[in-house]
Amino acid sequence: MIRKTVAGVEEATEGVKDDMTFMLGGFGLCGIPENAIAELVKKNIKGLTCISNNAGVDDFGLGLLLQQKQIKKMVSSYVGENDEFERQMLSGELDVELIPQGTLAERCRAAQGGFPAFYTPAGYGTEVAEGKETREFNGKMYILEKAFKADFAFVKAWKGDEAGNLIFKGTARNFNPCMCGAAKITVAEVEELVPAGSLDPDHIHIPGIFVQRIFQGEKYEKRIEQRTVRKR
Repeated sequence: MIRKTVAGVEEATEGVKDDMTFMLGGFGLCGIPENAIAELVKKNIKGLTCISNNAGVDDFGLGLLLQQKQIKKMVSSYVGENDEFERQMLSGELDVELIPQGTLAERCRAAQGGFPAFYTPAGYGTEVAEGKETREFNGKMYILEKAFKADFAFVKAWKGDEAGNLIFKGTARNFNPCMCGAAKITVAEVEELVPAGSLDPDHIHIPGIFVQRIFQGEKYEKRIEQRTVRKR
């Protein structure tokens, strides 16, 4: 059995450099690779292109990389709750490519499956379609979207084994699965790392073939992006 485990986040992020393109799983603050992001901040690499649904909040997750001006381009589906993201986008400091959320997921899946491109009706007739090839199928217009190309994919799972097999929990099973195997190197951080063969095969969401490095993360905060409570 091939072992994918590395000693920790420092070893897991070996090879990251300035001007690389990263995929980062999660939805806002749900299921984000907290340890990997913190290590990227620590390494102080610059000029990054980050593919992620959004950038979380100002003082956590991808917001930490934005604070340090380490990101030059965000490829996302919306700005979210991050004021610094909005400020940098409106001021022109940050290059932003906003695309439909389903297209974002599908461009990840296309890269994962080895498909160079696909047709989708989402965005036809809007700014999203500008400069892209269009084609009619069965009387309906579609635009050609290309698969992402990324150097690293950083994902967060609930449980994994030494062979890289992953199980996601609840809504943290968002963009994480479709980013596995969608980059040259996939790094998975997990809350619980178990010996190979410990996981029920019927419960595995992503097989280890899609993962190159896996480690057990530490001190997960699991913040709530927007807390809403009822009055007594």
